Amino acid sequence: MKLKDLAKTIRSKDAGVDHITFDIIFDDYNNYEQVKKANTINREFIGELYKVPQEMITDFCYFDPAHAIKFTIQRDEPSGSPGDSDIYGCQQYAPLLDIELDI
Repeated sequence: MKLKDLAKTIRSKDAGVDHITFDIIFDDYNNYEQVKKANTINREFIGELYKVPQEMITDFCYFDPAHAIKFTIQRDEPSGSPGDSDIYGCQQYAPLLDIELDI
């Protein structure tokens, strides 16, 4: 099953000049728990998916109160600088949509 079929919200957004933060939010507690237990989506997987070294993933957590997976990645270029393709960071979530989960 694809992540986009399990999660209610998958989004990315600016988290300051040097970071983009991501939220994967589930409205169904059981789906959240199954994804968490499968541990497919983890810090290493995110590094591979976004082709960034582990040091650029500044935060990663399963946030139980919101049934959410949250992580933050350091930007290659500061927001709004020459070479930055997404000032608001709101278009960076797309690779998450088609993650296949075996749950």
